[in-house]
Amino acid sequence: MDRPPRPARTLLTSDGLLPLDAPFTLNDAQALGVSRQQLRSLLAAHSVRRVVRGVYAAAQAPDDVFFRAAALARVLPADAVATDRTAAWLHGVDLLPRSSRETTPPLQVFRPPGRRARRTGVASGERALLPRDVVRVGTVRATSPVRTALDLSRLVWRFDALAALDQFVRSGVRIEELLTELDRFRGYRGVVQARALVPLADGRAESVAESVLRLHWYDAGLPPPEPQSWVQDERGIERYRLDLALPDVRFAAEYDGAEFHSSTEQREHDLHRRRWLDEHAGWTVEVFVNDDLFRPFSDPAPRLRDGLRRARARLGHAPWTP
Repeated sequence: MDRPPRPARTLLTSDGLLPLDAPFTLNDAQALGVSRQQLRSLLAAHSVRRVVRGVYAAAQAPDDVFFRAAALARVLPADAVATDRTAAWLHGVDLLPRSSRETTPPLQVFRPPGRRARRTGVASGERALLPRDVVRVGTVRATSPVRTALDLSRLVWRFDALAALDQFVRSGVRIEELLTELDRFRGYRGVVQARALVPLADGRAESVAESVLRLHWYDAGLPPPEPQSWVQDERGIERYRLDLALPDVRFAAEYDGAEFHSSTEQREHDLHRRRWLDEHAGWTVEVFVNDDLFRPFSDPAPRLRDGLRRARARLGHAPWTP
């Protein structure tokens, strides 16, 4: 997958001349008259962003797979194959570890035996790859979407693993193909986790947090939910969409991320929306925020079970046990 070259443009700042739509390194910036300290100032002012460890871009530069490939090409050896979270990021699946808010994660790559990467910021390991496991994006080689999804389903925290599977399925990877390829990994580390998670993958999940909440839902023993379930008004018009729902008992769970649910206007909209769902449509909705899902030892299961019991009682259904 290659994109035709385009003329490079530059951004003239008070600190020097920097590329506007191409990735650059510290050495590139210094050659253009921007010192290390000036680059730090541009990062702090959000005029420049860090793309990957050691590679930067102007804030207005694109963030598509081709630009990401060009950034990786600046730091990866020619014989390297991007793997795991780095390969996922290259394919447009953002699954960075939560520690990336404080530190830039190392690049994860495979190199041929005896040629492991030794540079700072690159984590190089061994991987048994078949020819069909490797694809080229721009000038960079990476594990294919199918292989990357299966590797992550085995090797990362199970909640992140399901989020990765959901995003790859959403991008077009078929669950049937994942299940077929999974047979190859018998005896591999983490394959038991992968076998449990691959059948649960669902491309309707729209965020990592929704995937995490759905796995907590399964862990709580609730019946399989319907992601992105629409609720109609009395005229049959689809009015509101719920993250996870059991329409037959009108129970739902939703995730409120700070990005879309923190301003005064957003909170007022949420209040109006949930009042309508409760009073006019008879829904019982449990709302979860970041700390409910990602804080150490957090456990949404009791609230999910209790919410389902209340929803069933409200409609006069028989008591439920997980």
